[in-house]
Amino acid sequence: IQDRPIVLKRFVNGAEEEAFYQKRAPAQRPAWLRTTTLSFPSGRTAEEVVVDDAAGLAWIVNLGCIELHPHAVRTSDLDHPDELRVDLDPGPGVEWADVRTVALEVNALLGEVGLRGWPKTSGSRGMHVNVRIQPRWTFGEVRRAAVALSRAVERRVPTLASSKWWKEERHGVFLDYNQNAKDRTTCSEYSVRPLPDARVSTPLQWQEVPECEPADFTIFTVPKRFEELGNPHAAMNLAAGSLEKLLELAAKDEAAGLVDAPWPPHFRKTEGESTRVAPSRAKGSAKPRNKMPLVVIANSPDRQAALAGLERWKLRYPEAAKYLVADDVLVDSMRGRSSTWTRIRVNLRHMPEAVRPPQGTPDPDDDPTRKWREWRKKHAPKEGLDRA
Repeated sequence: IQDRPIVLKRFVNGAEEEAFYQKRAPAQRPAWLRTTTLSFPSGRTAEEVVVDDAAGLAWIVNLGCIELHPHAVRTSDLDHPDELRVDLDPGPGVEWADVRTVALEVNALLGEVGLRGWPKTSGSRGMHVNVRIQPRWTFGEVRRAAVALSRAVERRVPTLASSKWWKEERHGVFLDYNQNAKDRTTCSEYSVRPLPDARVSTPLQWQEVPECEPADFTIFTVPKRFEELGNPHAAMNLAAGSLEKLLELAAKDEAAGLVDAPWPPHFRKTEGESTRVAPSRAKGSAKPRNKMPLVVIANSPDRQAALAGLERWKLRYPEAAKYLVADDVLVDSMRGRSSTWTRIRVNLRHMPEAVRPPQGTPDPDDDPTRKWREWRKKHAPKEGLDRA
């Protein structure tokens, strides 16, 4: 995290409670703590904390930061990332062995385009592969390279990997290319995750990946591992590579008719981007789509409350629940202004028409962005809404 702007994810009530994200540096802070000013796609700016030493690290930990979320840039050049981030996010029911297989495929592809990947457990259910790059390309170009990489890996292992943005289209392990968009962060190496076993996002050597288990790396085991092995990624800064071959691959995809993949919803729509509407909600498309029968089950800032609502739904519709498979349950972490909230949807595709429950009022139904969206719909110009 050194010399990188950092978003403060603060667990002020302990790791068991919900966290909130704080981009702006606290007004009351030590004079020796450095900050830098970032600009965001919205046009806003924020003065963010930069950690230079152990004292700065201790200071942000004292604010409740156990997960550390650095940006992919150094303070000397805030417009050109020095890291491409491959985030492997397994869907519901996906085995850890599949995550390892996809990670190894990512490594093979990186080697073919002259790049070196550095794997680490995410500390949760997935895996990250960080790629140090020369700071020559913009965020848009780095993301374009990440899209090409994600699509190439999907072509190699189509039954295990997915580059599809919409959850209803995904399967297996999702390669989240949008983690390379400006303003996005992922947890750093050695971040502690808010899980009961206190897992740690742990850097690995590639030879460890085929047999590694994420539960083996916790606050109780990683200190000894570090003492014995040191940091497997200590030489990362010496391995900065070029994106030229990945960008050539992106150009081939575009020449073959593949348009830009969808961006996160709060980014301005780009020229050539595919529709920013979930396939199940698409209207008037040139090609007919098979719309997914989705119902919203729960909305809540409390993930556990949302999951409890899912269980009540299953009890309310036991006949329908019998047809559910793991990836029919879509648990979405939605971004609010300063924190995340949970939306749970169910895909009814495997249920006979006769037993499909209707869309009812979600339980619970606490969407913290609803009032803002209603106000925006009422006050914002129509053209502005289309561009959002």
